[in-house]
Amino acid sequence: MQQRQYQQLIDIFADCFQDSEKTQLVAGEDEPYYQPAAVGQRYHKVVFAHGFYASALHEVSHWCIAGKVRRQIFDYGYWYEPDGRDEKQQQAFEQVELKPQALEWLFSLCAGVNFRVSVDNLGGIEVDRRAFTVAVKDQLLRYFRTKLPTRAEQFARALCRYYGNCWPSLEELRQLPVDN
Repeated sequence: MQQRQYQQLIDIFADCFQDSEKTQLVAGEDEPYYQPAAVGQRYHKVVFAHGFYASALHEVSHWCIAGKVRRQIFDYGYWYEPDGRDEKQQQAFEQVELKPQALEWLFSLCAGVNFRVSVDNLGGIEVDRRAFTVAVKDQLLRYFRTKLPTRAEQFARALCRYYGNCWPSLEELRQLPVDN
């Protein structure tokens, strides 16, 4: 199996989007964020956390969903409540995270790496990880039955090519385990 390093993702992302979307994937030192290009800057930046491969896949998934207007706003203007959420806040978090985590799961499959949903609430309420995993899988299946976001499909197919993996079939996706 080929070694997976975040620089590979940076290069694949650049090949797909640096020229066409004027956007770069960048390894950050701390928390992830999205930074639209300021006046005089050439590129927007998708910054992932601490050089983590999975963080890069996750942040790319958010970028692939964000529309043109959202991509002009720091961190896409999304709501975020940090670790320690109550039940209502956790439900809102999970609803917002369904689509990006479904894409992250696809990217993980295409790159040949393991995926595990992130409930991102270690200090908060007890979370039903399995139920959230089922919901994320259902969203991934919906994408395949309807249509993937264009940039997400472009990036996923580039991952398949780079790592020598086949494009997943709907039947393979149906068989993905939800207990991990």
